[in-house]
Amino acid sequence: MPMPAAEIEALIREGIPDAQVEITDLAGDGDHYAARVVSESFRGKTRVAQQRAVYAALGERVGGELHALQLTTAAPVKE
Repeated sequence: MPMPAAEIEALIREGIPDAQVEITDLAGDGDHYAARVVSESFRGKTRVAQQRAVYAALGERVGGELHALQLTTAAPVKE
């Protein structure tokens, strides 16, 4: 069963409260998404650590309800 983009966004925001989240349905099938997640909590962390934080927020849904996720993470740009 496909997972709605709004649910993905909600789970990420729940796990990373300050996150700015953009979700794109890549195939129009509710099964293949791209997510851009920006959070101050990522500052100083490696990309791998940032992505692990997002996957932790999504929990067991990755690989199950959420079949594929192209993930881009970053800390906010300081002005």
